[in-house]
Amino acid sequence: MEKILIIVESPAKAKTIEKYLGPNFKVRASMGHLIDLPKSRVAIDIEHDFAPEYITVRGKAKLLKELQSEAKKAERVLLASDNDREGEAIAWHLSNAIAPKTKAQIQRISFNEITPQAIKTAVANPGAIDEAKVNAQKARRVLDRLVGYNLSPLLWKKVKNGLSAGRVQSVALRLICEREKEVEVFVSEEYWSLSADCKDGKTMFSAQLAQWKGEKPNLKKETDVQAIIDTIKGTDGQVINIREIEKTVRPKPPFTTSQLQQTAANRLGFTSKKTMQIAQTLYEGANIASSRVGLITYMRTDSVRIAKSALDEAREWIDKHYPEDLPLQPIVYAVGAKAQDAHEAIRPTYTAYTPDDVKDYLTRDQFKLYSIIWERFVSSQMNNAKTKTVSIDIQVGEALFRVSGVKIIQKGFLKVLKFLASTEEKGTSYPYLKIGDAVVFIDFHEEQHWTQGPSRYTDASIVKTLEEKGIGRPSTYAPIISVLLDRYYVTRVNKQLVPTVLGRLINDMLVEYFFNVVNTEFTAEMESKLDTVEENKLHWTYVIRDFWFPFEKRVDEVGKTLESCKGSLDEPTGEFCEKCGKPLVKKLGRFGYFIACSGFPACRNAKPIPVGKCPKCGGKLVLRRARGKGREFYGCSNYPECDYLTYTKPKE
Repeated sequence: MEKILIIVESPAKAKTIEKYLGPNFKVRASMGHLIDLPKSRVAIDIEHDFAPEYITVRGKAKLLKELQSEAKKAERVLLASDNDREGEAIAWHLSNAIAPKTKAQIQRISFNEITPQAIKTAVANPGAIDEAKVNAQKARRVLDRLVGYNLSPLLWKKVKNGLSAGRVQSVALRLICEREKEVEVFVSEEYWSLSADCKDGKTMFSAQLAQWKGEKPNLKKETDVQAIIDTIKGTDGQVINIREIEKTVRPKPPFTTSQLQQTAANRLGFTSKKTMQIAQTLYEGANIASSRVGLITYMRTDSVRIAKSALDEAREWIDKHYPEDLPLQPIVYAVGAKAQDAHEAIRPTYTAYTPDDVKDYLTRDQFKLYSIIWERFVSSQMNNAKTKTVSIDIQVGEALFRVSGVKIIQKGFLKVLKFLASTEEKGTSYPYLKIGDAVVFIDFHEEQHWTQGPSRYTDASIVKTLEEKGIGRPSTYAPIISVLLDRYYVTRVNKQLVPTVLGRLINDMLVEYFFNVVNTEFTAEMESKLDTVEENKLHWTYVIRDFWFPFEKRVDEVGKTLESCKGSLDEPTGEFCEKCGKPLVKKLGRFGYFIACSGFPACRNAKPIPVGKCPKCGGKLVLRRARGKGREFYGCSNYPECDYLTYTKPKE
């Protein structure tokens, strides 16, 4: 019997796949990249066509030897890393590392879902490594290395040690900083609204002021509202108009990566990173009853395409449970013009596994994410819904009040939505009135408001913007946000992404001196070129060459002409170091401002900046940051003796 070694990326995936195959198969995990560029130097040979100098990743040599040893015992080696650029590069490096150590035939397999049928089909139909896809990954890796390892030393020299700048992350940082400037310059204006408690017979309801003297009300201050109340108080109203508008609501296509991240953020409150981590576990497999099952298809995709077998299965399930809402033909959604279409949309591997069926086998967060994936897919193949919006106008004196509601007149695909149903799609109540009915106005409620300026970016909105502008790809959206948080260029405040002082400083410098690097159009064009490399229509070195030489010249110019601002960020505090007596200064570090001795490095005394008193023990409260999570909080400086913390800024 032929001995076959399959190498995947993760142990969880290996565990699932091994259960589907016979005793002649061994499944091992590479744990991601085993071979990559070293971290200690640029490692790009510019004089020889930008050849990358790869090494075995530190700490992975033992694992690589184990895989080489397993390959010696096999007659065939199947490389089953993910079917994207990074996965293809992993397979390419593994093939090069294993080939000299074995006589086994080395082949590439790929699959979009981890199910017995998909795995067996992939094993029965091996192919070759896609060199064009490898070259696209190589081009991105080299490009990012050249940018990061040339800009970062410049920042160290001119601004502050330990800083770094990435190619795509810097563009996202610029978007966040520009939005923050819009937020800061916006001047909010006061306005008021008026509602009324109304009664028709025994029915109580609330109505909103929609018009005053035939025009939209312009209520700038409370006295404007009170004047209207004084005019109409004690007067009964009458229903003068009822409008009914029927609307057809179409189901949405199944999820792409960006849509999944946006929906999970808006509906479930998940960060992009959390969404992808949970999706990875659902893809790799969960123990359902007595078997291990990969529950969703591959979660990095920009396509809404669905395999025919999956469509057939979904239609069969709908026909069994909601036959009246099964369309005559499968619904096919158009794939976006910018989509690579390498993978199907994100969908459940088995429609028959409803969220309720698997709930007891999943964590709470896994259940939530699986639920919205299942709902979105199944609903995408069901009939339209129909709603009726009813608006009732009530005249009272010169004021027109309006009450509205939505009635579902045909549920269609809404029947399977629980997590995903919007307020409108669930329907909203309204009173059943007729034209001419008298309405009693019982009480009035005025409310003060302030005009809202532009909203700061959230995980959902920055992902949406990056996708719309053609920046990044499905595999990079979550890492872009994570890198900005980890570097403390951005922090999360109430789920909003806010640039730090450090982030704004870096952005200002990059925008002024390296505009192309942080230009959205330029970055989108570069993404398009990488796609062209993957399509084998452009050699990867041409992309690097066109970028590198103008960039290198600019780095040299800025290095010679830009004056250093190192130390200029330090602010005197008027206090002195309790260890050596030298002045204490307020310094900007990687994780924000802190107090340090000006005698550094001879004296390394440093401490957080106090922001108030601890209500628990009377000590000083200091601003801290949750390690690796990008979230700030205020904690007692007497920790661990006092464990008080708060996420709300205390009064200083």
